[in-house]
Amino acid sequence: MFAVAALWLSVAAVHVIEAQGEGPCADDLQKFCKDVQPGAGSMARCLKEHENDLSLACKRQIEEVKKRVHEFREACEDDVLRLCTGVKPGGGRILKCLKENTNELSPECKAKMDTQRGVHK
Repeated sequence: MFAVAALWLSVAAVHVIEAQGEGPCADDLQKFCKDVQPGAGSMARCLKEHENDLSLACKRQIEEVKKRVHEFREACEDDVLRLCTGVKPGGGRILKCLKENTNELSPECKAKMDTQRGVHK
């Protein structure tokens, strides 16, 4: 169960920093994390280390992402456990597994996947 929780945290981190040059956290990333090599959650860890100093807009973005990840987890956690147990988290592999098993997803997870697809087109 811990691995699943870690998966969702990494998903949140990816969404927060996926457009490093854009968005509410761009200035904070440049200010606090410019020397950090992206990858393996390093940017998210950097933001976490500086969470008290982040701009209000960035803090709001992080909270919004956490909310979306929580909703996604609620909708898809059982599907991940059922369909993707042998998949190593990281690098988008769990999401790829869910996409490959679209026809077997629960209606709730499938709806959340469709919503996410619309957000990231």
